[in-house]
This record gives sequence, structure tokens and C-alpha cells, in this order.
Amino acid sequence: MNENLFASFITPMMFGLPLVTLIVLFPSLLFPTSSRLVNNRLISLQQWMLQLVSKTMMSIPNPKGQTWALMLMSLILFIGSTNLLGLLPHSFTPTTQLSMNLGMAIPLWAGAVITGFRNKTKASLAHFLPQGTPTPLIPMLVIIETISLFIQPVALAVRLTANITAGHLLIHLIGGATLALMSINTTTALITFIILILLTVLEFAVAMIQAYVFTLLVSLYLHDNT
Repeated sequence: MNENLFASFITPMMFGLPLVTLIVLFPSLLFPTSSRLVNNRLISLQQWMLQLVSKTMMSIPNPKGQTWALMLMSLILFIGSTNLLGLLPHSFTPTTQLSMNLGMAIPLWAGAVITGFRNKTKASLAHFLPQGTPTPLIPMLVIIETISLFIQPVALAVRLTANITAGHLLIHLIGGATLALMSINTTTALITFIILILLTVLEFAVAMIQAYVFTLLVSLYLHDNT
């Protein structure tokens, strides 16, 4: 049962080669560009959503941080589309892999921190020691603030991984329970199936919310360092 439960989190292979690269590149095909003078409904809806999200995201960082707009928009589109595609049957969700999420979180966090030390050196160093700290507590607070700084990318990656993985496991468990109850009690199976539908709808919302939260936290880190 454990093998079936976690089978969807195993990296798919073909001819002994991992397919993660193709899966990661696939969402980019879902956002077409148009060279026409008048866009169709799909392109217009896509542009409206991008403008709405960009206004929300770019209202947080400073003008220097707004130069990261293209990267942040690409990030939220990639995470959101990957999470949604992972809800399809017999699919694979790369964002359930902690290694991949760390690979996104660490460079973005490091870029924001390096930008802060480069442009606001004194202000960045001041975060390690709050004003008015008693002298005996200075070494302890510096250590605590240093640990909290380095734990930020880990928190970003673990949050995304845990939320997506938990949702997939719940869908798998409730779906298996529904199939098992169909031959035992039809009424209970119907109730479980309704719960499964509601959970699936919730997972669609969670997929988008987690993409937004991940990108929002990156923009907040960028705001603190620009």
C-alpha cells in the first residue's frame, strides 16, 4: 500500500532517463503569444490575469525591486501551471520534490540578500541586532537572527512541498476509500465521492494560492533588501 500511495511522487522514467526536464518545460507551451493586431479571447484573458497579478506583486517592492518583475511573473506562472497540471490523473507534480523547490527558493533568496548587502549594507547588517538590545543578549540575538535568515529559503521550499504533497495524498486516500466502499455501502461511497469532489476543487485553489504565496514571500524578501 505504501508503494501505491507514494507512486505518484516517484520521478517518471523512460528508457532509463528521467522525464523531469520535459515535464518542467511543458507548462511554457500553455501560454501562447500572439502576433495579431487584435487578440483572441484566450490571449486577452491571459493578458488581463497577468496585469492583475503584476499590479499586486509590484506594489510591494521598491523601484529597484520592480526590476525583478519579469522573473517574479515567470515564477508564479510556472509554479501555478505546474501545480494545476499535477492534479490531472496519472500525472507528475515536480513541486512535490523538495530538491526542486529548494532549487527555486535558494537562488531567489540569495539574490535578494546579496542585493541588500550590496545596496543597503548598514541596514542589512542592522537586521541582525535590533535597536536597544541589552549587551548580554547581543551574541544570542545575532545567532538567532542569522539562523532565521538562513532558514527563509528552507521555509519557502518546505511550505510549498508540504501543501502540495498533503493535498495529493488526501485525494489518493479518499479516492481509494471511495472505490473500496462502492462494494460495501453505496450511500457511504456517494458521500465519500462528494467529499472527494470538494477536496479536488479545494486543491485547485491551493495550487494557485501556493504559487501566489511563494512569489509573494520572494517579493517581500526583495522589498526588505532594496
